[in-house]
Amino acid sequence: MPRKGDPLHHNGLRTALLLGLLSALIITLGAWLGGGTGVQIALVLALAGNGIAYFFSDRIALSAMRARPVSEVEQPTLYRIVRDLSTEARQPMPRLYMSPTIQPNAFATGRNPRRAVVCVTYGLTQLLDERELRGVVGHELSHVYNRDILISSVAGALATMITWLSYVAVFFGGSDDDEGPGFLGALLMMVLGPVAAGMVQMAISRSREFQADESAARLTGDPLALASALRKIEMGVRRLPLPENSRLTSASHMMIANPFSGSGLGRMFSTHPPTAERVARLERMAGYRR
Repeated sequence: MPRKGDPLHHNGLRTALLLGLLSALIITLGAWLGGGTGVQIALVLALAGNGIAYFFSDRIALSAMRARPVSEVEQPTLYRIVRDLSTEARQPMPRLYMSPTIQPNAFATGRNPRRAVVCVTYGLTQLLDERELRGVVGHELSHVYNRDILISSVAGALATMITWLSYVAVFFGGSDDDEGPGFLGALLMMVLGPVAAGMVQMAISRSREFQADESAARLTGDPLALASALRKIEMGVRRLPLPENSRLTSASHMMIANPFSGSGLGRMFSTHPPTAERVARLERMAGYRR
């Protein structure tokens, strides 16, 4: 449980503040529009879309990565690592899947620990040693234990609602009288609303990645193992980026590293923080000095 003053507490507080900011944007848009109908429609659409993502995120992600369940006979080392860390955390053993993808990557999904799924790519098992693999598994399990699927679903619902409200502003709030935002104001909100929501959602995702790194370091007791794994994964992803199709894009935010080749603005607006910053934080946790 995060304590006041430690890094996990600050990440949790930051996430709460960012979710609050998304909520404030919704209230502001609703007040600006001056009517409740558009807000209600946007709320229903946002909850429906993200409810589907929440309940079926595991199937969507596993299908996108062509993953299949693996047995202990096939992957004894992976099973041992996951079992040991689950026991250490006093949590149920998750289901294990493997994707045939050569790119080194991993993700976890599941609404709670009893429905958790941990998936690694074939490339990851070939690239990392057992110590580094333990660090990656610890990171993925931490996403489940920290309820990040729920948090990302809430953030997604709020961001989607802002986007819908921005379009509603153009079609229903575009009059130039004193009661509405005016057409130009509504048009500006149609552009800026989704951008603002997307940036806040990105910040939440990055905060959750940092928190999963820190939680994994505490669970495994080995921050430098995860730091080493992240360096290798970063190089592997750059050598073997995945194609940016719609199915993979919907699952990419769950992965331990951005699976695409993104550069320039793509990296700036990535849902994943820079690997160098993640490694530096883990090294500070280990008391490492260059």
